[in-house]
Amino acid sequence: MRYEHKTCGSEISRRDLLKSSGLGFGQIVLAYLLNQLDAFAVEGAPQVHPTDFKDSRPRTGHFKGTAKAMIQLMQNGGPSQMDLFDPKPELTKRNGQPHPQGVETFQPNNRNILLKSPYHFEPRGQSGIEMSDVIPHLAGVADDLCMIRSMHTEHSNHTEALIMLQTCKIFPGRPAIGSWITYALGTENQNLPAYIVLRDPAGYNTTGKLVWSSGWLSALYQGVEFNSSGAPVHNLYPALALPPGAQRDRLDFLAGMNASYQQRHPKEIELEARIQNFELAARMQLAATGVLDVSKETDTTRKLYGLDNPTTAAYGTRCLMARRLIEAGVRFVQVFPPVFQPWDNHIDIEGELQRICAQTDQPSAALIKDLKGRGLLDSTIIMWTGEFGRLPITENGNGRDHNRHGFTTILAGGGFKGGFAYGETDEFGYKAVVNPVSVPDLQATVLAALGIDHKRFLFLHNGAPETPTDVLISGANVVRPLMKSPPSEINS
Repeated sequence: MRYEHKTCGSEISRRDLLKSSGLGFGQIVLAYLLNQLDAFAVEGAPQVHPTDFKDSRPRTGHFKGTAKAMIQLMQNGGPSQMDLFDPKPELTKRNGQPHPQGVETFQPNNRNILLKSPYHFEPRGQSGIEMSDVIPHLAGVADDLCMIRSMHTEHSNHTEALIMLQTCKIFPGRPAIGSWITYALGTENQNLPAYIVLRDPAGYNTTGKLVWSSGWLSALYQGVEFNSSGAPVHNLYPALALPPGAQRDRLDFLAGMNASYQQRHPKEIELEARIQNFELAARMQLAATGVLDVSKETDTTRKLYGLDNPTTAAYGTRCLMARRLIEAGVRFVQVFPPVFQPWDNHIDIEGELQRICAQTDQPSAALIKDLKGRGLLDSTIIMWTGEFGRLPITENGNGRDHNRHGFTTILAGGGFKGGFAYGETDEFGYKAVVNPVSVPDLQATVLAALGIDHKRFLFLHNGAPETPTDVLISGANVVRPLMKSPPSEINS
């Protein structure tokens, strides 16, 4: 960003503005922030330096991680922790009574009356993690799950909380976690995008494309939408068929024009991203269709994901496509549930949870089983999470309102402990009280598993230092107990 000097009409940079105004105090603060980032580096490690990547070629992180790829199973709306993953006997015991301290509410139709879960919990697997009977398939892979029961976030509205989950801030404009990861590590397959989004073909979930935006990183690192029905990639082929060789001639002519312009404007990063995306699109015409063709899978695999069942087929197809993309070397895949925000259960918590779990439970568990069976789970992080949780009190008589103070996130594979539950909410499931984990903590931990030190990963935006977790503000730390063998180089 540049500013016009009012007296002389010239432009000055943000850094120059800090230097020349307020007796230079702004520059002193900036120097302190940069110094702080240097101080975060582990002893004996190189000083923090800004990164400046302009391609998607595979790269190494700060150290050897336990994972090399990630699938994020987004669950828009806020899954109810006390009905799925976080049993609360006291909530059942005191059903119908007032909450003794009261809770923060979001909608106007809440009553301060405790509402027990309509579902039964029991120990699962050899680990004995208690899980609800409404998710029997995920319960069947309990020994592969790393369950964080003490998540909390900063906002109770869907949009802000979803942006927070992806960017560690509630305001739009920062890069999503998938963009940071693909910027840092590139991708193993140069014929496919590094960051791929699989949404419901019926439409966009809450907040739309903001949750896979690359922010002020190059557009090369934003999420690219692939279709789970019809043509696999948007606008990959011309609307009208071209004569043989015509498309290649057009691409070559366009590349020449872009290269000429780029020579005159070498710092135009969006043009550079556009050139690389054109080249990627040409390569995808040969690669994408084959990778995304789930009809090549065996009947056993297709049945595992529920493709033989109309209830699970749509979400199951996206989960199966995610596995195929990871297998093909894609770095980050984001899978969305049915539109719009199916976990937003303000009414009829029992009926609505049955409906959405019937659609997503089997495919989610199938993805974990399939990756494990193929030897890919150890190197692939699965993150199953919503943007927040639900309240223990009743809304509209039989529903639950939004809750930013406590929710559950599940991790699997990628070096995370299996059959492990971390942290606790209070006796009613309202607030994280034991080993609370913030969204920036979660992202710092995921990055560490991928070999990225969130405190040393510095990007200069308008002259100011930025990190994936906004660490100077959030104070984020890696949650080591979640990992089987945390890399010794992690600076938490």
